[in-house]
This record gives sequence, structure tokens and C-alpha cells, in this order.
Amino acid sequence: MKTLVLAVAAILMVGVSGVAQAQHPEAANAPKFGIAVVDIAFVFKNHAQLNATMENMKGEMKNIEENLKAKRDQITKMEDARNQLVAGTPDYKKLDDQLVEVKTKFNVDMDRLRRDLMERESKLYFTTYQQVTYTIAQYAKQRNIGLVLRFNGDQPDPTKPQDILKDINKPVVFENNVDITRDILAIVNNGAAAPAPGAPAGGTPAIGTNPAGQPARQ
Repeated sequence: MKTLVLAVAAILMVGVSGVAQAQHPEAANAPKFGIAVVDIAFVFKNHAQLNATMENMKGEMKNIEENLKAKRDQITKMEDARNQLVAGTPDYKKLDDQLVEVKTKFNVDMDRLRRDLMERESKLYFTTYQQVTYTIAQYAKQRNIGLVLRFNGDQPDPTKPQDILKDINKPVVFENNVDITRDILAIVNNGAAAPAPGAPAGGTPAIGTNPAGQPARQ
């Protein structure tokens, strides 16, 4: 839990510290028109801190699964030992009672671990979304952008009817260099970029920045 708390704190700090950065060419007209679009799903997919924390959680889950497997194997062995006894005998009843107790505890522990993991994952996604939306708001205010719309920049697969239908129903049909997705991603990942309009140039990138490491839009 401590690891998750630290990760959440780091996510919030990145959102607060990096807002004055960035301006990629695809966002060039956003201040001019006062309108921008952003691909939230793409930001989440490439969010460095989110992905790192999720990988840590996957490692924890793997350890939990291995531990649960060992307990399940223990239960199976107890069942095999009980089944070798004569039903109704004191030894059978004693081992059967032990099995009921062990199985009950196993199920309770498994449910608790599952709920804990789901709660942690939900909090992580919610905190990340708060950070991203805060960053978008600050970015827009600094550039006099009055409206930011969510859109999906993925190209549809023409062989999949569901993709085609989603593309037909998408709210943003055209955008003329008002896509701020790269800028927002650079900020939340604490990446180096050009300063905001009116901000002093030549700032020092934060520790751990990767100026050339931003993923290409697909």
C-alpha cells in the first residue's frame, strides 16, 4: 500500500510541476482558434507513472497468485488424505472439519485480496485522471483555449464493423492542428518541450526527462 501511495503522490506532483512546457506542431492552432482536442485514452496508454505502477501491481498479483496456488495445493492434499479415510470415522470427521475451516479462510482471504486490488486500481486510475484533467485545464488557461474536446485519434480497422461504427459516431470529425495530446502527455510524463507562450525559454528539464522519448501517435 505504501508503494501505491508514493506512486499517487508522484503522479500528482508531476501534474503540478510540468504545466508550463510543450508545444508540438499538431497543437499549433489551438491558441489561435481557442479550441483543442485531446486523446485521453492515448495519454493513459502512454502514461509512464501509471504504467510503472500497474507493472508493480502485476508483480504483486503474481506473488499473490503463487501464494494462493500453494494454499490450493495444500487443500487438495488434505482432501486426498481425507478421502483415503473411511467416511464417518472420527479421523475422517476431524480432517473434514479442518478442511471446512481452511477452505473458508482461503475464500475469505482471496475475496479480500481481490477487493483490495480492485480498490487500489480504481484509486490509481481516478488519481491519474484527476492529474490529466488538471494538466489540460492549466494548459488551456495558459494558452487562452476556451474549449477542450475529448476525441479518439486511433485509426479504425476497415475490416471490423464495430470500429467503423465508432468512427462514424465520433464527435470530432476534423481538427486543424488543435490536437494537444502530445503536449499533455509530455507534461504528465515530465518530458522536456518548448516553453509555453510567454514563458521564459531555456528551462532546465526535470530529472528523469526524456526529450526524445515521446511515443508517436498511431
